[in-house]
This record gives sequence, structure tokens and C-alpha cells, in this order.
Amino acid sequence: MESPATGTLYLIPLPIHEEGKETIPKASLEVLNDIRFLIAERARTARRWIRRLCPEKDISSLVVFELDKHRPGHFDEAWIQPALEGQHIGLVSEAGCPGIADPGAHIVFRAQERGIPVTALAGPSALFLALMGSGLNGQSFAFHGYLAPKRVDLQADLLRLERLALQSGQTQLFIETPYRNQSLFETALSCLKPTTLLAVACGLTGPNSLQITRSVGQWKQMAWPTLDREPAVFLLGTRPS
Repeated sequence: MESPATGTLYLIPLPIHEEGKETIPKASLEVLNDIRFLIAERARTARRWIRRLCPEKDISSLVVFELDKHRPGHFDEAWIQPALEGQHIGLVSEAGCPGIADPGAHIVFRAQERGIPVTALAGPSALFLALMGSGLNGQSFAFHGYLAPKRVDLQADLLRLERLALQSGQTQLFIETPYRNQSLFETALSCLKPTTLLAVACGLTGPNSLQITRSVGQWKQMAWPTLDREPAVFLLGTRPS
């Protein structure tokens, strides 16, 4: 890559599954291989992925600026200083696309404010893959992140999202930590209307990936998948018109 007067902030997706190396396009890998400065949630995870994706890269020359999980939205001017000096910077996620259900949007915004060119690269997004495979409305949708952990509050959240989906036709997406996936799924079946469509996408791009869309009533009549081992995306919606 040529270095312009101002470097570029590249948004570089990483695989969403340990066995998903092939989901990263060659063009994105080339940028990752050339980049010297990187912003990541955890330096250890970023370096591990780069060793797998770019085995010829000199990891010792990589400078990783680590986000502070205890201060969401915190920004350090040093993170984008290399770009102001003509060096390219990469922003990576723990998995998937930076800024999509993931920290990093505030860094991109600061780069935009300072006139630093921003280039988003192609790669996998669990949310978009889940939506594509659900058969639910892909013209209007909303992502809500994590719902309330306590059962009574979780039921209230699920009923609220169900009302939104049924009244507007808009698909509602949400996630949970893997060890609570099964509990969330069973809570949803216990409180949602039998006709509401519930889609589950689990372990996407992995060898045991599953994507199933059924009504709540249909889910209750079938054998349930085991969801506590892999990241999952849940979707509520109605039959698309």
C-alpha cells in the first residue's frame, strides 16, 4: 500500500469462528499483512488471529493499541496519530466486523472528524449472515445487543421486541453469551405467542453451523438444538410479504 500524506483507517473483519479462516477475502488479508499499527479490544486475540491469517507477517513489528473494556467509548489521540503522520492503521474486532455489534464506532467517528480516510473491508458479520439465512424481513431490522439477564426482565424484553416485530414487520435481532443461550431460548418459548417466528443462527461459518426459523409453536413440538457451546444470534419476526 502506498502511504498518502494522511494514512487510512482500515476496518478489518476477522473470522467469527475458529475454523473460519477462509471467510476473510484475499484483499482484506493483504491489508492486514501490510498494516503496522492496529487498534483492538485485546492485543493477545489480535496477535493470535494475525499469526493464523498472515503467517509470514513479522508480529514483533506490530504496534497494537488496546481498547479499555472498563471505559467504553474511551479514546486516545495516540491511536490515530500514526495516520496523521502518513501511516495506515487497522481496526479489528474480536470476531466479525468492527463497529457492527462491536466496539469501535467512536474511533471511526474521530477519524472522520479529523479527515482521516476510512475504508471498510469485506468479511463476515454474524448479524448479517443470521438475517440472510432467517428468511425474515431483511428490508427493515433492528439489533438490540444483549437483553436483560434476569428472567422476569428478560421476559419483558422479549415481549417488547415481539410487539415491535408484530406491529411493524421489522425483524428484531439480539444475542446472548453462549452459556446463557439455552436459557434465553427456553424463556422465549415460554412467553412468546405460538405464531411468532423465532430464528436461531448458531456457530456460523463453523462445521456445526445451524440456521433454523420456526414459529414458537413449531419449536415446542420439535427436538431443540444445543445452543450453549457456540455464539448465537436470535431473531424475532413475521413472514415477509
